[in-house]
Amino acid sequence: MIARAMELGICHFDLADNYGPPPGSAEEMFGRLLKTQFASRRDEMFISTKAGHLMWPGPYGDWGSRKHLLAGLDQSLKRLQLDYVDVFYSHRPDPHTPLEETVGALVQAVRSGKALYVGLSKYSPSQFNRACEMLREEKVPCLLHQFRYNLLDRSCEAAVLPELTEQQTGSIVFSPLAQGMLTGKYLAGVPENSRAADVSSVFLDADKVAADRARVEALQQIADRAGMPLTQLALRWLLRRPEITSVLIGARTVKQLEDCASASAQDPLPQEILAEIDALSEQAAP
Repeated sequence: MIARAMELGICHFDLADNYGPPPGSAEEMFGRLLKTQFASRRDEMFISTKAGHLMWPGPYGDWGSRKHLLAGLDQSLKRLQLDYVDVFYSHRPDPHTPLEETVGALVQAVRSGKALYVGLSKYSPSQFNRACEMLREEKVPCLLHQFRYNLLDRSCEAAVLPELTEQQTGSIVFSPLAQGMLTGKYLAGVPENSRAADVSSVFLDADKVAADRARVEALQQIADRAGMPLTQLALRWLLRRPEITSVLIGARTVKQLEDCASASAQDPLPQEILAEIDALSEQAAP
């Protein structure tokens, strides 16, 4: 999967300390592969990780304190078997820790040489703006903001996207295919062994699939008329915006990886397709 990704021109590999299950296992696996098969290509890779979600019970096992973020980064580097990551994110804002402390930890991560750049994830527009100003004052500007954005969830358009332009930062979109709903795999129901069929899933379940089925069906019809897979429509719709630097895909097979990667080489979506999508979104708005 990694080899094929690099053949396709993909160089950004997005990780976090809590990715698993169990937490830490995604970094451990990537670290083993990097050391045994891709060590000579490290400088071609853009590797990011994050800290801020629950990693261990007890004191400092969660959120955005200096203690948790810097300990989390050290643990991530050990699992990845790296001296540094290209981007270290605050994975989510902490309602109990002063933002100055969280920002200070990100600054220390860069000045210690353990991260080349810093990023923010899931910050509200006001939090993002304030954090960017503090980082800029420390001469460690925010490189990327990571947030949810897809054809079924356009809530970031009102405030998050304008802040990206204002702060002149890049952006990485997660859940571009709405946890798989924008692949069309759920149009006939919830397949066995799918994410929505997993009772432990906190992001997608059968009720969510049912609630959005009509919109996905309408989007599938738009994709059919345009002569492209729904996946292509969803990714090309995101990549058309100048505020969006890239999107994060969670491909499970090489075929899925190839299908997603091919979206970046396509012509812009026709205006009539964009108008249909906008009309559908307006109909769905509360």
